[in-house]
Amino acid sequence: MAQSSNNSDNLSEIDKILCRAEKLREKSLYRQALRLFKKALQGYRKIHDREGLLHCMISLGDIYRMVGNFDLAARSYKDTIKLASQINPVKVADAQVGLGLSLRAQGKWKEAIKLIRKSKSIYKKKDDRQGIAFTLWAEAGALRIKGDIRNAIRTFKESYTIFKAMKDPHGVGYCLCGLGGTSRIAGLFRDSLNYYKDANKLFSSIDDTFGRAYSYCGIGNAYRMLSDYDNAFTHFSKAVRLYKKIGDKVSYAYTLWGLGTAYKMASNIKKTHYFLMKASQLFQATKDPRGLVYCRLGFGEIALLKGNKAIAKRHLLAARKESKKNNFAIEGCYADTLISFMNETNPYSPPFRKGGLGRLRRLAEERGFSRKIDNTCYNQLGLKIRFQGLPFNIP
Repeated sequence: MAQSSNNSDNLSEIDKILCRAEKLREKSLYRQALRLFKKALQGYRKIHDREGLLHCMISLGDIYRMVGNFDLAARSYKDTIKLASQINPVKVADAQVGLGLSLRAQGKWKEAIKLIRKSKSIYKKKDDRQGIAFTLWAEAGALRIKGDIRNAIRTFKESYTIFKAMKDPHGVGYCLCGLGGTSRIAGLFRDSLNYYKDANKLFSSIDDTFGRAYSYCGIGNAYRMLSDYDNAFTHFSKAVRLYKKIGDKVSYAYTLWGLGTAYKMASNIKKTHYFLMKASQLFQATKDPRGLVYCRLGFGEIALLKGNKAIAKRHLLAARKESKKNNFAIEGCYADTLISFMNETNPYSPPFRKGGLGRLRRLAEERGFSRKIDNTCYNQLGLKIRFQGLPFNIP
């Protein structure tokens, strides 16, 4: 009896630690939450509480994933699957989705989709609507990386409908962000802005710090595509401030890339190079090949604008190689378009149009980098993207 009472006291204390960890995670205080989840994990291991162990292991995987440590995240999810395989199929499904999201972040969208769909089938058998909605959201993001934008938008909308019916504001907000990103890639820039603004209002109302940062970045990119660079810089700055506070490397890296691209469009090559370098360092640290492709494209374009065709060619060919290797359809289009543009530029450039993009456009046209561009690749993917000349405002 005394032993039982002692175990109960231990469990109560560990549960309190777990509760504090969950509250810190809700506030996007990932570093502090990580420390407490580890402490709770040790406690549950000592008293052989497998449900507590599984909960902490998945939570640790989620946090490692959020801050960009995908190798540790994958290890935590795999350990969870191994432990839960005989006792808790729902925990297996939860861990499989997490593993799929980790692989997705490293460009492995094929493996990610397989794992996510396996989990979705488990959730359907259990009639777990929350799980079904989450896997639809995760799958839509993987389809976006694949380049299947039509199905990505359809799947995000399917997830959104379920989350809205469940009155889950976090799920609704992240679906709105997903729709904002896919709409931008599709060339629907005004739709993208509206989705992200709606998400930002929602995240602000429920005090979701990560969601606010994510939506601020999206708003910045939407304004960038609409050529409103002042508003773009304002919202990117808000995202950067929050991501630094959170300790996120992944979304922060894409924000830096967005900033660099906005500065490129605003004719500031020095700042473009600075932010692309910072972004590429983070993409290397998180082992994100897709992010590195975007930086390669940016470096190639800068070199092209400066007239350094040899350097431009090296960057652009590397971007195309990585895109083909990872089956990134959209990024492959960007690389092919820039390479074709570089190889076939018209030496008889038209006169500079007033009201254009300023010094960079003028520089490009003076060097003959202006011609009618073949947008067939984007048409085949169902995207309304049209490039007319350097610099390219890549969505």
